[in-house]
Amino acid sequence: MDFWHWFGLLIWWFLFFAYLVILFQIIGDLFRDRQLGGWGKALWIIGLIVFPFLTALIYVIARGNGMAERQIAAVRQAQDQTDSYIRSVAGKSATESIADAKKLLDSGAINEAEFAQLKAKALA
Repeated sequence: MDFWHWFGLLIWWFLFFAYLVILFQIIGDLFRDRQLGGWGKALWIIGLIVFPFLTALIYVIARGNGMAERQIAAVRQAQDQTDSYIRSVAGKSATESIADAKKLLDSGAINEAEFAQLKAKALA
């Protein structure tokens, strides 16, 4: 196998993985979109199966701005949920934290060693 054959194969693999990334982004965006109905989603997916490259190109051109907006909204929602959780946990007293850890221990989610570690952190 000469260098140019290997290089061409490398380029094709790169393009294939790039296509897969775009395909998964499109599918994720389809299921994230609340404005598009079930039939519209089904048609886009059928198009991706029958004419994958053409449909992906048309989707990115036609709905690219919406894809970005939905991705930003999803990231903001996840960040807001994380911030909310951190605020709720940070405001707890040591006894509340120990009580939560005890609930986890009783449910079997953590073992005695992990409970002792959480208790030590709460009392520190």
